[in-house]
Amino acid sequence: MPDATSTSPIVRHLHIHGHVQGVWYRASAKAEADRLGLAGWTRNLQDDSVEALVAGPAQAVAEFIAWAHQGPPKARVERIDVSDREAPADTGFHILPDA
Repeated sequence: MPDATSTSPIVRHLHIHGHVQGVWYRASAKAEADRLGLAGWTRNLQDDSVEALVAGPAQAVAEFIAWAHQGPPKARVERIDVSDREAPADTGFHILPDA
């Protein structure tokens, strides 16, 4: 039986730096979030980074963050800044327009 910390919902904001645009990072992030049953969104930023918000059970969010450090095959992630956030109002995981 999972403990409460692995099933309690959490929300994390990720700011992903490196060669992460033009490599299917957002589409791959959506596929990974859908696989893990997470809610949230992802989008490109003007500084060539990617931003994501993920919400769900702590274990699934941790798995997404671990995946995000690698990303899709052509990505080169240099660093990820992670912070706590409020839960999104929407359900599901979405690719938002560029910011």
